[in-house]
Amino acid sequence: MSDRISRTLAEYSVAPQLAFPPEALHEAKRRILDAIGVAFGAFGAAAPRAARRYAYALPTDDHGSAIWGTTRRVHPEAATLANGVAVRYLDFNDTYLSLEPLHPSDMIPGLVALAEWAGLDGQRLLEAIVIAYEVGVSLCDAFSLRAHGWDHVSVTAIGTACGAARLLGLTTEQAEHALAITVVPHAAMRQTRAGELSMWKGFAAADAVRHAVYSTLLAAHGVSGPFAPFLGEMGFVRQLLGGEIPNPAAIDRLAQFPAPRRICDTYIKAWPVEYHAQSAVDAALALRAEIGDPKQIAHVEIETFRAGYEIIAKDPEKWRPKTRETADHSLPYITVVALFDGKIDAESFRPERFQDPAILDFLANHVQLREDPELTAGYPEGIPNRITVTTQDGRRFSREVRYPLGHAKNPMTDQQVEQKFRHMATPLLGEDGCTRVHDIIWQLENHSVRTLTESLVL
Repeated sequence: MSDRISRTLAEYSVAPQLAFPPEALHEAKRRILDAIGVAFGAFGAAAPRAARRYAYALPTDDHGSAIWGTTRRVHPEAATLANGVAVRYLDFNDTYLSLEPLHPSDMIPGLVALAEWAGLDGQRLLEAIVIAYEVGVSLCDAFSLRAHGWDHVSVTAIGTACGAARLLGLTTEQAEHALAITVVPHAAMRQTRAGELSMWKGFAAADAVRHAVYSTLLAAHGVSGPFAPFLGEMGFVRQLLGGEIPNPAAIDRLAQFPAPRRICDTYIKAWPVEYHAQSAVDAALALRAEIGDPKQIAHVEIETFRAGYEIIAKDPEKWRPKTRETADHSLPYITVVALFDGKIDAESFRPERFQDPAILDFLANHVQLREDPELTAGYPEGIPNRITVTTQDGRRFSREVRYPLGHAKNPMTDQQVEQKFRHMATPLLGEDGCTRVHDIIWQLENHSVRTLTESLVL
């Protein structure tokens, strides 16, 4: 049933000879801490509540996987969805940008749920996460789904299946079947992120990961998947990529069994906005500090790169957002509210803020935005945005940022990651609870995964 790609990914995922670099395993701990933090930050929001209601309606399982923040345990698929929506909802979890963008920590809730259900230790979970990141990042370097109208969560699903195959100790053949069952039935459309954005934006990745968990469990129980899922006549490459992989070397390198460390090339977010706007926030906040009084701002010019323009600027809805999901994906709105308020946080995306008539009037009449070819040339190596503000008295202030805080070339320290976690989680877990979770994660190789999830009960 093999094709070259499915065989390469499967063999790499379960290879016993892989050496896991300490820095990659440490980075996996940072990503678990970050993912749990942003999940608790979103705990009370509408989409995570809806996902939990769905999970609550299913049978409980004392030996199942925890819905984070609760005492309820359910089948891993349901826990994956409920926890995954919480991780994704605020758009505050990590990112990788290449030919295709990815939020790799979307994969963590599914792997945690499987590891907990299977009674595994933290070391197995860390290794599975590192494998999932390695595969996901490599695929993003190889091709662009977005260019063909498909959504990046199809890559999220593939990476999860590879990590899950490692986690559950599947054979190479079983891992190939898991990949085939993951890939062929689950091709996600880019319409999720086009125009006005809905609650499904927060569900799409969690649903893809849930499907990968389901597919891996089917393969583990002997179910076979479609033949040649990637290179077959009606497979992934022909149907989703127009028949061509622009950079096949990014996948082929896995056949050499490199030590998995690409997790270190991904970025933790400093701000709860779509990643292409992270550097715009850094620039806008620096300008606000320089200008002082926001009433002095008369005009704003935003210069960005092509991907930033296409994803978070060009649609008319981005200039007059009607939903939270659109507002945190609107480069003009994010820039203006950062300049006006001198901050970006959850309050920035409340309806009363993004529907403020003064904000909407300023966006319509005092903001210009354009793609700059020079900035486009600097992407995806950097995330270059340039903001220029003209004041009421005619002065001009300009700031360009290429590597926002949290980028692989401007990484957050462990202390900064912990501060972000505590900021998001303390209102629910309390200071002592945050310390307990933090301490378990930094020593996760010495704990069971269930020990971690039991520490998350509110």
